[in-house]
Amino acid sequence: MPKNRNSFSSLAHRRRGVMSRVVHRVWAWVQETGAVTAQHPGRLRFRRIGTGTRLAFPQGTVFGEPWIELGDHCIIGEQVTLTAGLMPDLDLGSETVLTLGDGVVLGRGSHVIADTTVSIGSDTYCGPYVYITSTNHSYDDPHEPVGKQWPRMEPVEIGPGCWIGTGAVILPGARLGRNVVVAAGAVVRGEVPDHAVVAGAPAKVVRSWDPEKGWQPPLRTPAPVPIPEGVTPEQLAAVALLLEDVAEGA
Repeated sequence: MPKNRNSFSSLAHRRRGVMSRVVHRVWAWVQETGAVTAQHPGRLRFRRIGTGTRLAFPQGTVFGEPWIELGDHCIIGEQVTLTAGLMPDLDLGSETVLTLGDGVVLGRGSHVIADTTVSIGSDTYCGPYVYITSTNHSYDDPHEPVGKQWPRMEPVEIGPGCWIGTGAVILPGARLGRNVVVAAGAVVRGEVPDHAVVAGAPAKVVRSWDPEKGWQPPLRTPAPVPIPEGVTPEQLAAVALLLEDVAEGA
């Protein structure tokens, strides 16, 4: 290959590397600037947005904010939809329609559709692409397109401390107790008791906690070893670096 062609290729490669770094820096600035917090709500006017709560940019569809309350230290991932009411600009009355407790995490691409009351308890974590809705299509009239028939609405209540796996669907009328685990891809309707694990479509209880016998059926893996008391974050970071060095030297 001629020398000048090599030089041209090398220059183009360097320019592309510079542009790539510029694009990533600009996008990081856009993400930081476009994030929604109590101090910087942008165009969104929630009834309440708690201290430390952050909606990542870009946001998904958001409307009915005056009837949405977000607790403290919630993490709302990118492209998450939060809606109150069937459509924007409705007057939904004086009561809150959608409530997120403190410390709720909604993973990327999740949807929370609250056409009637939806409540998510504190410290509930949702993986990506979880769908929680208080509305379902009706198909009573066999001659009318399903999408044109008036939907059915039932409140949804999710207790504190739950874990909802990737792609799970929580249907209208669902009531989840405390510390419920919903398996990835599960479709949940009806009531789920405290300290239960549900899986499947429709979801069924596959494991539950007995105060005397513990988890039934028993867990297949040992419980994680807790961090000893008194260990500081700095010490944990040092151990992590040590393990990385050991892995690299293996």
